[in-house]
Amino acid sequence: MTAPAITSMPLVSVLVPAYNHEAFVQECLDSILADPYPTKEIVIIDDGSTDGTAGRIEAWLARHRDDIPVEYVSRENKGIAATLNELAARAHGEFLRIGASDDFFLPGGSETLVRYLMAHPGKGAAIGDCVVVDRDGRKLLDSGMSDLHGADKRLYRTDEGIRRAVISHWAIGGPVTMLRKGALETVARWTEGLRIDDWDLFLRLAARDAIGFVDEKVCAYRLHGANFSKTRHTATRIVNLTEAREVALRRVCMFAEPDRTLLRAEACRIGAKIAYLQGRMGKVAVHMAAYVSLLAISRLRVAHGRRHVGAA
Repeated sequence: MTAPAITSMPLVSVLVPAYNHEAFVQECLDSILADPYPTKEIVIIDDGSTDGTAGRIEAWLARHRDDIPVEYVSRENKGIAATLNELAARAHGEFLRIGASDDFFLPGGSETLVRYLMAHPGKGAAIGDCVVVDRDGRKLLDSGMSDLHGADKRLYRTDEGIRRAVISHWAIGGPVTMLRKGALETVARWTEGLRIDDWDLFLRLAARDAIGFVDEKVCAYRLHGANFSKTRHTATRIVNLTEAREVALRRVCMFAEPDRTLLRAEACRIGAKIAYLQGRMGKVAVHMAAYVSLLAISRLRVAHGRRHVGAA
């Protein structure tokens, strides 16, 4: 397939939900502007920041408003999912690049993701990998997927592998995602009120085999005080894990076997983590027994399906 000329590439809307990232938001916006992809716009919402984020954005716009089309809104806090839905509704592009105001983009990332989606019209989303940096932008890890989350990127080569990876080993972090705008209408956008809105969206996309993977670094994911310590706060972890378990159980019905059983197993594993953090060791044992049993059933169904295909 002949790659389209860069001058004919479709409009990409870069969606940036900004909240209390005054130290980082300028570098984020600078990186979007510096990316050589030629047909792009920025849609940015300051979601009720209580620091100087809005002022940093406005100062950046004063310097660069003539350099790139920008739509900017500053309003009261509504949360990440509501902000992403509003950003998508305001976007004009065929493709939506999901940003984060504390991370930054790498040159060429948008073109890489666009070319994948143009070559794979059946996919609604494309994901890449990221480098991991500290608060000052110094590289900590070469691969967010492999080095930070311990993912086996070979799984992402097939639809079956992507379904398994999204269900049981969430390893998608930072602004690595590009969505076809029409795909959001298919899966009903982000579920408002959730903290872990990204996993919920990706489960719905994975159930439709709508995700593709490009093994290239497309952004830098920043570890800093707020996002690094949050996952180590016990009460916050329990809240997040409880929500994750509810999401898993809610989305079970979207999957066929053996992925349906695998997602039920994952819900049990999350339940064991919650019980451990609560110090309820008996519940840990119950959840883990259910997890092991369901995981074994899922693997047996995978093997049975492969034998059935081979016999046919």
